[in-house]
Amino acid sequence: MKPKILLLSTGGTIAAVPTANGLQPGQTGAHLLSMLGRLPYDVTVQDILQLDSTNIQPEEWQFIAERVYTLRKGYAGVVVTHGTDTMAYTASMLTFMLSGLDVPVVLTGSQLPISNPLSDAPYNLRCALEMAVSGVPGVFIAFDRKVLLGCRSVKVRTTGFNAFESVKAPVVAEVNSDGLCFTDPLPPRPAGPCVLKKELDSRVVLIKLIPGMDPGLFRALESMGCRGVVIEAFGSGGLNFLRRDLISALGDLVRRQIPVVVCSQCLYERSDLTKYEVGRRALAEGVIPGEDMTSECAATKLMWALGQGMATAEIAEFFQTNVAGEVTLR
Repeated sequence: MKPKILLLSTGGTIAAVPTANGLQPGQTGAHLLSMLGRLPYDVTVQDILQLDSTNIQPEEWQFIAERVYTLRKGYAGVVVTHGTDTMAYTASMLTFMLSGLDVPVVLTGSQLPISNPLSDAPYNLRCALEMAVSGVPGVFIAFDRKVLLGCRSVKVRTTGFNAFESVKAPVVAEVNSDGLCFTDPLPPRPAGPCVLKKELDSRVVLIKLIPGMDPGLFRALESMGCRGVVIEAFGSGGLNFLRRDLISALGDLVRRQIPVVVCSQCLYERSDLTKYEVGRRALAEGVIPGEDMTSECAATKLMWALGQGMATAEIAEFFQTNVAGEVTLR
């Protein structure tokens, strides 16, 4: 008997067709599947959205999570076709919304529409289908013959087929002549039953520091309704305090119960706020270290934590918890 897979299509470049206004999603999930020929799987297709992924927002995250949660039973795994631009954000958020996930949920897409004869879509989709029957639960991204942990994935290229990297953790699996080969160790298996917790608060901003940034910009965030801040700081987590005291401005936010998470704007390797004075001053003001989390994951984790009603102190503790392999704790 062929293993059963659920394919949920949401649009993206993989399903795009040319129009007078440029590429737009227009192909169904059934069409995507038909382009692969005969497969050793029994695939059920549902078209749940038809969006360019730049239009995938928190409401769509909730909808996709609901669909996965309610429809996953009876399937070995779920594949979600999705645009590449916000795929890492969606994968990270699904990781938190679907606590204790008991099947593989694999997001994939492509850099060229599947109708293009040079498209990378068939390879990516085949890899996603194979990962879906692997029996390894969690949220993943399948791209360029690799499987990445969803909450560790970053889009790093706009045209190259190797569009995604797992920049601070090893890949989960790679395709070679032996098939889909897994790395060791595998992602931690979840404890307890799968539960859907889709509540979130999207009033979070992600800010990349530049030299000379006005601290008043941070103080204005509260009046604008901001509930949480993720900072991409310099180097291993540095924030300036001479002349323009960003650290005190962030401390003011923390004292007003607006949590501030500090990551590094460097793509590779971890942040470490304990190493330099500029980081230690920030820690003394109550900022939350992002360690080696991606910015995409830090932002979605903060949105989700706020949506669960966590107070600032609880969020700080939550960020020192490795939920699904998203952070390396020291």
